[in-house]
Amino acid sequence: MAGIIKALGLVFGDIGTSPIYTVTVVFLILEPTEINIIGVLSLIFWTLVFLPTIQYNVLAMSLSIRGEGGTIVLAEIFKSLLKSLKSKTAVALLSFVGVSLLMGDGVITPAISILSAVEGSALIPGLEGISQTIIVLISILIAVLLFAFQKKGTEKVAFAFGPVMVIWFFSLLLLGLNFIFKNPSILKAVNPWYAIQFLLNSGWKGYLILGEVILCATGSEAMYADMGHLGSRPIREAWVFVFITLTINYFGQGAFLLAHPEAKNILFEMALKAVPLLYVPFLLLSISATIIASQAMISGMFSIVYQAITTRIMPVFKVDYTSKELRSQIYIGSVNWFLLGAVIFIMIEFGQSSKLAAAYGLAVTGDMTITGLVMISIFILKKRYIPAFFAALVTLIDITYFSSTLHKVPHGGYWSIVLAMFPFAMILLFTEGQKRLYRFMNFMPRDEFILKFERVYRTNPRIPGTALFLLKDAKEIPPYIVETMFFHGIIYEENIFLSIVRRPDPFGVTGFFKEDLCCGIRAFEIQMGYMEVVNVEEILRENGIEERAIFYGLEDISAKGLIWKAYSIIKRVTPTFISFFQLPPKKLHGVLTRIEM
Repeated sequence: MAGIIKALGLVFGDIGTSPIYTVTVVFLILEPTEINIIGVLSLIFWTLVFLPTIQYNVLAMSLSIRGEGGTIVLAEIFKSLLKSLKSKTAVALLSFVGVSLLMGDGVITPAISILSAVEGSALIPGLEGISQTIIVLISILIAVLLFAFQKKGTEKVAFAFGPVMVIWFFSLLLLGLNFIFKNPSILKAVNPWYAIQFLLNSGWKGYLILGEVILCATGSEAMYADMGHLGSRPIREAWVFVFITLTINYFGQGAFLLAHPEAKNILFEMALKAVPLLYVPFLLLSISATIIASQAMISGMFSIVYQAITTRIMPVFKVDYTSKELRSQIYIGSVNWFLLGAVIFIMIEFGQSSKLAAAYGLAVTGDMTITGLVMISIFILKKRYIPAFFAALVTLIDITYFSSTLHKVPHGGYWSIVLAMFPFAMILLFTEGQKRLYRFMNFMPRDEFILKFERVYRTNPRIPGTALFLLKDAKEIPPYIVETMFFHGIIYEENIFLSIVRRPDPFGVTGFFKEDLCCGIRAFEIQMGYMEVVNVEEILRENGIEERAIFYGLEDISAKGLIWKAYSIIKRVTPTFISFFQLPPKKLHGVLTRIEM
């Protein structure tokens, strides 16, 4: 039960706050007739069955590495089954697109959630005339406070997330039941024929309505992405409760709309009609739920960027650890303030949740489609043909929803693409820049280096103690080591070549000595899961290494061409990879090598 409550707070915030706006935005553009209401509710019900339930809860969550999930994990599983380098490159590119779309979606989620909840204040007696400008300003203030709080860490308040979301879901459940009892005929929407009939009768308009219906499933990907934090079992069990709650609430909204077709802000008008005295507490509860949903998104963004840094597809950003107990509690300032700026801009640009809903869904369905395509490929390669069939079915639905959201592009949907382009461009620029940089670096072959080192080690004076030299792989010796030892004559009695290697699985750390390169040089390797927060000093001490100095390479890049100049600027302004491991500053010596690329 504790795991389920925790999952409600950390995983289901986004999808759990979708009832605030989903039905409302659909019936802003659709006439609330009985046929339309039943048809839309049937679509919502079966969307919740196929996408969150089958695609994520059943299929995606069956694919993990040591219980860890997410877009990057899915790509790693796929790449491990492939042999061709071109195929692996194509999968990596696909995962870059998926990660970027998730980040683009991550900006819109808090904007639409907070705005839609604050808009409910217009129904409070005496505040009916509140201007949209005031609503936007209140929403911005809430967002600023939320993002400003991130640096302090969420560990101290995270314990309250679950209980608050439990109250929220029970409120949705009771509201829905109240109006279903008044009009139980709404339950016939469970029959998929009403959804099919609605689409057939509505034609082109019904197809476009799918672009709004998909809002009921936003946040589904959190079930898979947060698997490593909580485990699959509590998430799966919590989803049963969430699915029942959401279904009942959506059906309740449909029953309310049948009786009150003039309603414009359906969930809040339901609450006002049902329990007028408790409306303000319900409004405050809804704002709390949207803040929790936004918090889950922010933490998710930090985790995605952390994975991207450790898998070396993004430059190193400064990472702060906000908890001594929980390694997942991290704070990345540059990401935090970029997200806040983007959220404020989106709130001001769109002004109200209904307009923002017209742009929402493009990135979500794009990421769902990529997930579906990768799942099909994995299941086929593993010869699991029954899951592959169901993966193909849900992917067909993903593609249908994705194509239906394309009409949103000229109505503000292009902002999803623009926002996703920032991380995508940075990932492409950084990964291609790194490849080009290594091509231009003058590495010395290992055998040639050893011959030269043995001669110098015998004949030259040595500094007492141990020195560490960081390098990617001892097969080729980077120019900074050649420069330090042979040009500057800095040779210690014991020299250890330290490699820190990322493993394809998320967790686990091992450190061990490899075969000595020659007399005077030993090789030590630390293997780490790509989500690990590694204490390098601790691992060195455990293996009896007491170094006096740590040397690492820095590149002074002289680039030609606008693209490579942009890459050199990124390298210059972001911290070095060494800062990621929190090594003692007094021992660090960065050796600068000039490289023209």
